[in-house]
This record gives sequence, C-alpha cells and structure tokens, in this order.
Amino acid sequence: MTYISNLALAFNEIACRFADRRALYYPAADEAISYRDLSDRAEQLARALHAQGLRQGQVVALFNDKSADAFACMLACLRLGLIYTNLDPASPWERLRKILRTCEPALLVNSFSDLPFTDPQFEEVNVRHISMAELQASARDVELPDCRTVSGSSPAYIMFTSGSTGSPKGAVMSHANLLWFIQWARDRFSVTEHDVLTNVNPSYFDNSVFDFYIALFSGATLLPFTVKQVHDTRALVRLLNQAACTIWFSVPSMLVYLLTTRALSKTDLPNIRKIIFGGEGFPKTKLKQLFDLFADRAELENVYGPTECTCICSAYQVQAADFDDMNSLAPLGKLAQNFDYEILALDEQNPDKGELFLRGPQVGLAYYNDVQRSELAFVQNPLHTRYTDVGYRTGDIVMRDAEANLHFQGRADFQIKHMGYRIELEEIEAAINTLGEVTECAVIYKKFDNGLGQIIAYAAVNVESQSAYLLARVAAIVPAYMVPRHLCFLDSLPKNANGKIDRVKLSEIEIKN
Repeated sequence: MTYISNLALAFNEIACRFADRRALYYPAADEAISYRDLSDRAEQLARALHAQGLRQGQVVALFNDKSADAFACMLACLRLGLIYTNLDPASPWERLRKILRTCEPALLVNSFSDLPFTDPQFEEVNVRHISMAELQASARDVELPDCRTVSGSSPAYIMFTSGSTGSPKGAVMSHANLLWFIQWARDRFSVTEHDVLTNVNPSYFDNSVFDFYIALFSGATLLPFTVKQVHDTRALVRLLNQAACTIWFSVPSMLVYLLTTRALSKTDLPNIRKIIFGGEGFPKTKLKQLFDLFADRAELENVYGPTECTCICSAYQVQAADFDDMNSLAPLGKLAQNFDYEILALDEQNPDKGELFLRGPQVGLAYYNDVQRSELAFVQNPLHTRYTDVGYRTGDIVMRDAEANLHFQGRADFQIKHMGYRIELEEIEAAINTLGEVTECAVIYKKFDNGLGQIIAYAAVNVESQSAYLLARVAAIVPAYMVPRHLCFLDSLPKNANGKIDRVKLSEIEIKN
C-alpha cells in the first residue's frame, strides 16, 4: 500500500489510476477533461508558480471561474505546498480588501476575463496580481521541489467566512484534515470512479470543498456550473440529466428553489443515487416534497459541519418516519468516525443539550493571521486539563437523542445560517454602523413558519434617510447574501434592563412589505 502523506501524492495516485477517465465535464459545451489532462495542466501551473518565485507556505489568492485551468491551479498549489484561497469576484471591494490584508497573498491569480477591481486597489493592499493566461505563459522548464516535503500538517487552503468584528475570518485546513475527510466521505457516500458529482456551489463557499475533493480524489467526474447556469433552473436540470448525474450536493435553499420553480419532476435525474444537502435547515414541507419525488431511487442525506472542520462532520439519511413530525428539522445524525465531541451542557440537569465542541483530526488549524479570534474558538477541552485536547467551539446548540443522533437547536451567539451561508449578524451591524446617518442599529434573523427566514435591520438615524439608499451602501461593504431584506427606522432602539438592545422586542415588530 502506498503511503500517502499529502494531497499532491493522493491526487497523483488517482490521476495515474484513472488517467483516461473524465475528471471534469462541462455538459453545456460537451467538453470533457481527463485526469491525465488535468494532471498535466496542474504540473504546468506548478512550474509557472515556482517560476514566479512562490515557495512552500505562501498564499495564492484565486478568482476561480471553475475552468479546468482554475481547478488545475488549486492542484498546483497543493503540489507545491502553497496555501490557496478562492475569492468571490462579486464581493464588495471593502470586504475583499479586509480578506487580502489578512491572508497577504504572494500572488493573486485571476481566471475570469475581467474583474470589477482596478490596479490601484490591488496596489493599496500590496497584492501582485496576474491573469491565468499570463501565469501559464510564465511557465519554465524548472525542477520542482520534491512534493514529499509537504507534510500532512501543512496548510492546504483558507476558507473565509463571516466575522463578528466586521472582518471575515479565514479558516485554515491542513492536508491531513482533508485526507481524513476524503476517506470518510468516500466510505460514507460510497463514492467510486463511476460517480458524477455536481458542483453548483461557488468555489469561495465551503460546500465546494466536498465537490472538489470528493470527486477529484475518488476518480469520479465533477460537473462545474457557473452562477448564471445555476440560476436558470430548467436548463440546469436538463444539463444534469444529460450528464447522468449520480450525486447532488448543495444548500437546501438551492433545492427549494428548484422545487419552487417546478424545475424538478419525478422523471428528472434518472441516474441520481444520492441527494446531499447541508449548510442550513431544510423546511420540512419542502423536504417532504423532495422525498416524495426521489426516495424510491435515491437516498436523501442531511449533512452538517462548520467551515472550521472540513465542511462536513456528520450525515443522516432521511427516512419516511422523519415526516411524522413536520415541525422539527431532520436530525444531524452521528458524527464521522474522525471526530469526537463533547456537549457543553447549558444546564446540569440536561447533559444531552448544549454547545457542540468538536475534537479530532478533521478540526482545522485555526484562523489565518488571527491569533485573538483563534484563541477564542480553538480551545482546550473545557471538561478536563489532564492533557492537551484542543477542539473547536462551534457555537451550535445541539440535543442528543436516545439513538445518539444529534439535533440542531439553535445558536449560542448571533451567528446564523442563511441561504446556506454562515453569517455573523455583528458583521452586518458593523457595516451599517459605518454609515454616517446611523446612530445605532441592530440586525436580527426572523424565522417564519415555513422554516425560511429573512435578515432584518433596525436603525436610528440622525437625518432623514431612505432605507433603499442606505442598503445600497451596505451592499458595497458586505456580500449580497448578507444585505438585510428590510431596514426599518426607529426613533430609538428598545433596550433591556441592562441597557443593551432588546432583540426580543425587535423580533416582535411587524414588518410591512
């Protein structure tokens, strides 16, 4: 058995075994990229990155258009021991600036034809940037370092997620984290070289970790879709049918969108065997609709996992009996074998309910270039001091049932899941507070009976203002999925006995569309 200590060795083993099989397939163009071709592109880009002076441990930022070259660039970074981070080209510059100042990339590679950003903006943060075509042209016939020098503990990627201080946090995952994740997911979902997996998740969103690593490190085929293709639901389903998709993975919102637009019928996805979803709660009525369409030929899997722990740490196969209770969410299931956990009880009388504390080899390395926030989240096991036992405080409140399945019960802080994205409400508040007209504000997440929710902002202002105008300025600071649905003006925000903003009272205010 070959000893595989890093992701470069793991991919090389897959590329050799399945050289002539499809690694990537773009059904709209009927274009297939073999593992041999993808591996060759990754080798060329590794030489180009090395010729650019990049060395192990440095960061490469990537505007990833899901082209074969963009995926090859990720593999090239893994080959050289570079740390890649995928960025959102639609992100407001203010947020992107914070990200770039945090990760300090040695190079930014753009695979899109153009960008809404200017050279002076990149100069402001001292970032050298280059197009994918320019990078490829810079490749030289140089000797690459031995990839075995990249250890399992070496960082592989940084995934940026919302931060309560107004600055995004960059969760760092190691090669070993991902090797454990790949082994578990391949086994848990029975992934083989005959599978065809969707890639509807954006590359800068942590659900894409499953798409990329589980498909391309199993010899399977990955189906990348652009944002425009994903939004055209009927065309998307036709392409999935054409490509003989066997495994779907997305946030529940995407599946709800397909159902709401009536893009899915019982005859669609004839080859599907797994429909996997995670990142937020799936409203039971819509989940039942999906179950009725596909349960006779596909397994529906509810998965859970924070960005800080390689995307997924548990899975639960939905059963017909789960619909006896239409008010609760589907269980999170049992944790992967590569995790251990504690429930930090909120009440001594109920030890099976509390904050989930994750431990084990899939827990990430911490937040990049952010010691203070790392020390708050990646901590010694609060239940003992007998030996070093560092894990991740998820902030998720869970309940353990008699079968040891975990159930999501809410958040310990102001973090929410909305449209599949993990959002710190404080980051939105920080953005609103930068507006000169605002004297105080608060943001809440209002849930509705159907299980869906909206981000609602409340503000007191010192001059007459229009909410649409203020929200447009907020949209220049935070991504579109974090912009509140409503901004309501109040003379002053209600306070509790401690003088803090009373969010319970805010949640009781009726919103008028």
